[in-house]
Parts: sequence; C-alpha cells; structure tokens
Amino acid sequence: MAETLLVCFLAGMGAGIGTGFVGLSAATVISPMLIAFLGCPWYESVGIGLISDVLASAGAAYTYGKSGSLDLRSGGTMLSSVLVMTVVGSYLSQYLPNREMGLLSILCTVGMGFRFLVRPVDAPSQRFLRRSARRRTLLSLLCGGAIGFYCGFVGVGGGLMMLFLLTFLLGYERKTAVGTSVFVMTFTALTGSASHFLFGHVGDYALPMVLCMAFTLLWSLLSARWANRLSPKQGGRVTGIVLLLLGAFMLTQRAGLLPG
Repeated sequence: MAETLLVCFLAGMGAGIGTGFVGLSAATVISPMLIAFLGCPWYESVGIGLISDVLASAGAAYTYGKSGSLDLRSGGTMLSSVLVMTVVGSYLSQYLPNREMGLLSILCTVGMGFRFLVRPVDAPSQRFLRRSARRRTLLSLLCGGAIGFYCGFVGVGGGLMMLFLLTFLLGYERKTAVGTSVFVMTFTALTGSASHFLFGHVGDYALPMVLCMAFTLLWSLLSARWANRLSPKQGGRVTGIVLLLLGAFMLTQRAGLLPG
C-alpha cells in the first residue's frame, strides 16, 4: 500500500507538472513508472495514464482558458482531424515500425527545450496572424492530422508533438500553444482511455488508477496556475528546463538504463 501510494504520487506529480506546463500526455510518465515499480501490465498502465490524462488535461485547459490562453476555434478544427487520423495511425501501426516515430518525438522534445532556453520570450507569429482564415483552418487541419496519426501510430501521447507543431509551424506563443494542446488532448485521451477500459482490465487496478488520477489532476492544476503567473521570459525558461528533463528521461529509458 505504501509503495503504491509513493509510486502513484511521484508518477502523478511528474505527469501533472508536464501536463500543466508543456501539455505532456500523462501516460508518457505514468505508464513506464507503473510498469517498472508496480509490475502493472503495459496495456493497463497505458489505460491508467490516459484516464489520468482526461481530468488533468481538462483542468489545465480550464485554467489556461480563464487567462485567455486557449484558441478554441483552431483547437476545435484540429480536434476533428486528430480523431480521424488517430484511427488511421492505429490501423497502420500494425504494419510499420514505430521506433523512428518515438525517437522523433524525443528529438523534438530536446530541440524545443533548447529553443525555449535560448529564446524564452515568444510572441504570436505575425506571418501566421496575417494568413487568411481559410489558410489557418487548412494548417490546423493538417497539423491535427499529423498529431492524430502520431497518437494512433505510437499509441499514447501527442501532447509534445502538438506543442512542437503549434509553436514552430503555426506560430503560437507558448501559453496559447499549451492551452490549446491540453484542450485537444482531453478528448483524445478520453477516446483512448475508453478503448483501454473496454478491451483491457484497467478496473482490476482501481487503487493505482484513482491515486494517479487524483495526483495528476492536483499537480496539473497547480503547475498550470503557476505557468500563467510567470512572465513570458520566466515561463519560457522553465518550459525549456522541463522539456530537457523530459527528453533526458525518455532517452535514458530508451537506452535501457531505467527499468520498464
């Protein structure tokens, strides 16, 4: 009981901070920790991570929305293509290796970390703002399709890939990019968690599920509020540090230096 509580607290803290600050999918942190330290099966661990993601992302989206850092119009457009391409990615993943896609996500995470450290102050791209509504809608659909394909192909997450595309391609400033990404991720996580709950045995791990949901939501709300209070320069630098730590964690796990 004590071990379960400690592991779920640490997993929820890491996932919640990542979600509130950079729009990280909670499953990225929770799943490997449950597998490594509690011996949970992979499928059920991913399901617990996705279920935790629903409340955490919704709470973070609400916090960012209250401060005006949420683009509902583009987010809604993006969501439609995300959900469609998630199905396509899930289907194709059975035929193609996903190692390269996973490595691409890690490299994007590290690259974004360095970018936010070097240029902590960001503003909306004037080139994007000058585009017509039709072009912005088309770009949102294309980015949503790429994100959905990645989510379905790799099986979890998509939050960091979403942040990458929103900031680098669509020209969003950091807060709006995170707010929009967690809004979209609320629905993708809900879809994924429902399938894992239906086809797996997530209900057999009720205690870790409830604890991870509670701790992830708590830390997501706290980190989102803190992120909204920071100045653009401070927020950019903290975001860069969080991304670099996440990238180092994922690289270490991929290299086999961590269990799971």
